[in-house]
Amino acid sequence: MDRRRVCVLMVLWVMAHLSSPGHGLRALRRTTGGHKGATGMTGQDANGLPLRRSKRGWMWNQFFLLEEYTGTDMQYVGKLHSDSDRGDGNTRYVLTGEGAGSLFKIDEKSGDIHATKRLDREEKAYYILHAKAVNRFTNEALEGESEFVIKIHDINDNEPRFTKDPYMARVPEMSDIGTSVIQVTAADADDATYGNSARVVYSILEGQPYFSVDPETGLIKTALPGMDREVKENYQVVIQAKDMAGQMGGLSGTTTVSITLSDVNDNPPRFTKTVYEFRVPESSDVGSAVGVIRAMDNDIGENAEMEYRIIGSDGPGMFDVTTNRSTQEGVILLRKPLDFERKRQYSLRIQVENSHLNPRFFSVGPFRDEATIKIVVEDVDEPPLFERASYVMEVKEDGARNTAIGSVSASDPDDKNSLVRYSIDRRTDMDRMFNVHAGNGSVFILRELDREESAWHNISVIATEFNNPRQISRVPVYIRVLDVNDNAPTFATNYETFVCENAKANQRIQTVSATDPDDPLGGHRFFFSLAQEAAGKANFSVRDNKDNTAWILTRRNSYNSLQKSIYHVPVVISDGVFPMQSSTNTLTVRVCSCDREGNMKLCNAEALTARAGLSTGALVAILLCVIILLMIVVLFAALRRQRKKEPLIISKEDVRDNVVSYNDEGGGEEDTQAFDIGTLRNPEAIEDNKQRRDIVPETFFPPVRRPVLPPIRDNNGDVRDFINQRLQDNDSDPTAPPYDSLATYAYEGTGSVAESLSSLESVTTEGDQDYNYLSEWGPRFKKLADMYGGDDSDRDS
Repeated sequence: MDRRRVCVLMVLWVMAHLSSPGHGLRALRRTTGGHKGATGMTGQDANGLPLRRSKRGWMWNQFFLLEEYTGTDMQYVGKLHSDSDRGDGNTRYVLTGEGAGSLFKIDEKSGDIHATKRLDREEKAYYILHAKAVNRFTNEALEGESEFVIKIHDINDNEPRFTKDPYMARVPEMSDIGTSVIQVTAADADDATYGNSARVVYSILEGQPYFSVDPETGLIKTALPGMDREVKENYQVVIQAKDMAGQMGGLSGTTTVSITLSDVNDNPPRFTKTVYEFRVPESSDVGSAVGVIRAMDNDIGENAEMEYRIIGSDGPGMFDVTTNRSTQEGVILLRKPLDFERKRQYSLRIQVENSHLNPRFFSVGPFRDEATIKIVVEDVDEPPLFERASYVMEVKEDGARNTAIGSVSASDPDDKNSLVRYSIDRRTDMDRMFNVHAGNGSVFILRELDREESAWHNISVIATEFNNPRQISRVPVYIRVLDVNDNAPTFATNYETFVCENAKANQRIQTVSATDPDDPLGGHRFFFSLAQEAAGKANFSVRDNKDNTAWILTRRNSYNSLQKSIYHVPVVISDGVFPMQSSTNTLTVRVCSCDREGNMKLCNAEALTARAGLSTGALVAILLCVIILLMIVVLFAALRRQRKKEPLIISKEDVRDNVVSYNDEGGGEEDTQAFDIGTLRNPEAIEDNKQRRDIVPETFFPPVRRPVLPPIRDNNGDVRDFINQRLQDNDSDPTAPPYDSLATYAYEGTGSVAESLSSLESVTTEGDQDYNYLSEWGPRFKKLADMYGGDDSDRDS
């Protein structure tokens, strides 16, 4: 009912407003000329022609319409009228533009405009339309097209809406009254330029008396002093926004503001106890934690960060305290070893203080606290303790066995003062070079030492309690082997020296130096000289340069490589350290042909071989190896060839029972390679060069000549004899494979008694034929029987 009453009041106000002179009516005057009824000159156009005013009717150029119309009839907007309309029905009004025909309809006869639907100003505040009057019958324009506006008047139909819901805000705790928290904003979709429909007023519904809100701006402020986060941290504030300037009948909207009190450092840290006590074994490692303490602080975050420090101790430097940043705990650390026998209890004063102080709250009190820490040292059975952390001993390399080179000493630090037993960790003395006396810790030599082999020996000595062998301690012992002059100097390298055949006397051919593995304190001093036994007949001389080098010089003008191609020069090298050591080193000098500048051109073959690094014996050995390899290759090839020529059956014992299946049915009559049928048809015509297909065609034995079987008239006997003959041949053939094979012979008979008369059928020799049957053919063949039918013995004689 309140909303409908407001609408009625708004309609009455608009009608009264429109009836005032000059508000809603505005004459549209045409100044384009060319219309009948000119009344006079009003000016000139751009071309200098006079402008004429046309007489015409007037119309409204702006209409007003209330939004959200709820009546049953269409809402009347206004009326269009033209002076050309004489009321005879010949004038038709036409409406175009935004919403014409759908939202707005015009009575084409009277010009009345009505709204067909409810309109919402928040969707569209005004519409621009065009109207004109035309002749109903000819559609000729009676008036030019005119533009007018339909403006939607606003009513209060939208409640205020906040831009967020909920709002999140933070304000420091203990803030003063009036501290700004957050500003909320509500928007009203109604027309802010018309009436109070969009004028919003803010008020607080929940959250008092802690907070307040400015009714005009929506700014929320603190309303109480001393709000403590540690007492209450979160607040829920409900803010209302109401339009119509907060008057009765206005629309309203609400939002929630979640306000959190942020922490400030307004609480000092406090220890939970005034005295802490910790018990620590004396065997604790340096750097280990002795105990942990913690002070409580009601603040959070960086306001709860604190620092611990020692402000007093009866054991200076024994302990330290650090802060664990993740837990804000104080960790007491051991900085020096503990000794129960020396001091059994310590007392510390620990102070804790906030890291970030707020000067605003200094008046609350000191932001620090103190506590006493008692540390009790517990006794443990400790291993023996050496007097030193390490030992360094020296011994000459010529020291005799069982010579003592030093001693170590360890004692039991406990009150019981147990005896100590010493030993050497053999993992550090694998060669068993040293030993230690188990009772007094004396270290002595077990084997001869050589400084040139190892100048330092690092061993570990173990000390063990007699009463508790598990209590062990170790100490490193570094043994330095001192040098003794026990090595003679030698040539520094293997010199390759040559002398030219055209050399001159006192010509230098080589500079030699020496090396000595010994290490004298003053450095090396070597002396060079020619061996005494070669001094009388020497071809070369040695000059000592006094700088640990020497020159090898010639003693005559020329040398002949044909007479002697190699000379051996014995050089004696001695050192200058007591006891003096010396050695004789032989320098090999080759005689070579050289050019005028002294560059070597050619040396003897033996010398060149020596220069290349291969002796005659080495060359001979290489040649013998090559010959042996060649003989092995030839022997291996011969064995392989002999193996290929061996018969398939070497002995009667080498028999392998194998079954070979021949399941090939052949290729029919056109298959001429599978089987030779001619052998069965003519058993007398056997080719000597036919070979078995199932073995390698190697000829180890001469072909066997088989006697010709006499013709048998009995068919069965003929076949039987033929088969038996073939079996006998296969059994006696040494070239046949040692397999159990199945051979099939299909014999069709011998044919005519005369057999074939062609000489091409026979592959046998004349001596193999039997012509005795010619004598049975009668007197006509007697001559042939005499020529061929006789015995061999007769023919031979």
